[in-house]
Amino acid sequence: MSPKGRPEGESAPKRDSAEGSPVSPKGRPEGESAPKRDSAEGSPVSPRARGRRFPTMAERIPLSLVVITRDAASDIAACIASASFAVEAVVVDSGSGDDTVDVARAAGARVVRREFTGFGAQKNYAVGEAGHDWVLCLDADERVSPELADAIRALFAGGPPQAPAYSVARRNRFLGRWLAHGEGYPDWNVRLFDRRRARWTEDVVHEHVVAEGPVARLDGDLMHASAESIEDYVAKQNRYTTLQARALHARGERASFARMALSPLTRFLRFYVIKAGFLDGAAGFAHVAIGAFASFLKYTKLRGLEARRGSANGDPPPRP
Repeated sequence: MSPKGRPEGESAPKRDSAEGSPVSPKGRPEGESAPKRDSAEGSPVSPRARGRRFPTMAERIPLSLVVITRDAASDIAACIASASFAVEAVVVDSGSGDDTVDVARAAGARVVRREFTGFGAQKNYAVGEAGHDWVLCLDADERVSPELADAIRALFAGGPPQAPAYSVARRNRFLGRWLAHGEGYPDWNVRLFDRRRARWTEDVVHEHVVAEGPVARLDGDLMHASAESIEDYVAKQNRYTTLQARALHARGERASFARMALSPLTRFLRFYVIKAGFLDGAAGFAHVAIGAFASFLKYTKLRGLEARRGSANGDPPPRP
């Protein structure tokens, strides 16, 4: 033992120059516990709410958090706080009628206003507004878990990541329950990418990231902490299926009777039986059932668009 009580060859603990306190190997002052989690949300509590400081600029990652919003005042601050390791936050708002813009600015984000032109186009515009090539794209009601935050920090610890894009496991909350099976988890989504080698598709709805090369996966969950009511959730599915049907119609796709009947059935069997959605109880059943019904709505609306076009042209109704 050395005269100071440490094993020989072991150096003194590093100190945080901003605080002057010893820092543990995990980056926390010694004796300080890990960030507490909000039991209702399952997501990290804002450091400001616990009296802790945010990371200094030197501790942050050369990465831009990017979020598109509309009427997300109740969610956006927690979303930004969960990714406080990013050196900047960019919010592109499409005409919120609540305090989203003010709340986002108060949370440290740079806010840009832009009319909504579809999810894919809006997200690509937001990515273009970022000050860094590496971007983390979140929805306002999503939270980066502490485990995912650690994985992102570790990824950038050795310099710029090698893969062009990284997928994360999104965990959905439905009817007050965090889903662990079926369609609700793991819901893999590419959210972290280098915009020079990846981009969002231009789809109006259900957009996704396409990358120039293999996509890697990160440990840790992305918590989808949606607090919308069932009425709002079903209304959203109604809007989305309308947009999907229009996109399919524009591409010349058709909705046969078999497609209308079998698509919802196969979706239900896939997520409720094969992917064990039944293990999530009533919440799991409802989540998969609504998803299956949405599939039925999409193709029924497509069928309606076909019939409308045929009627306008004097054509016979679509065949089964």
